[in-house]
Amino acid sequence: MTPAQRVRQIANVLNLSTPLGVVVAAASRCAVSSGPRGLLIAAGYHWKLPHAGAFTLGNVILYRAPQGVAGSNTVLLGHEERHSTQYAYCLGLPFLALYGIAAGWSMLRSGNPASRNFFERQAGLAAGGYVDTHPRRQGSPAGQRIEAEA
Repeated sequence: MTPAQRVRQIANVLNLSTPLGVVVAAASRCAVSSGPRGLLIAAGYHWKLPHAGAFTLGNVILYRAPQGVAGSNTVLLGHEERHSTQYAYCLGLPFLALYGIAAGWSMLRSGNPASRNFFERQAGLAAGGYVDTHPRRQGSPAGQRIEAEA
């Protein structure tokens, strides 16, 4: 683990985003294992929300995929790891509100919560399984998400 990854890991524990991720993983009966670069992989997430195949809370990446498959897609893992870094620089839990605002802005601009979302663009739209769309025009179809392989 690099010094920057260690700082991120410590920051996300102190800012309570990783403890929240551990609680959500336990409450949703995920199998949790150590992942690369100070991340925790939580496999088998089955709650309805969020709809994504994977999402991040602090240094915990929660996957709908079962253990053994979760975390095997290195491109998606890198995307989710960048969200982990975003939690650290947003000081933890405020990231959730900031992400919600960015998703709302994206909905207004493109018709979907990712295409114009600053955090998703910074994490890499394609890496997260999203399609980059142009700003929505009246009467045009909303952007779409391609489910990433987990």
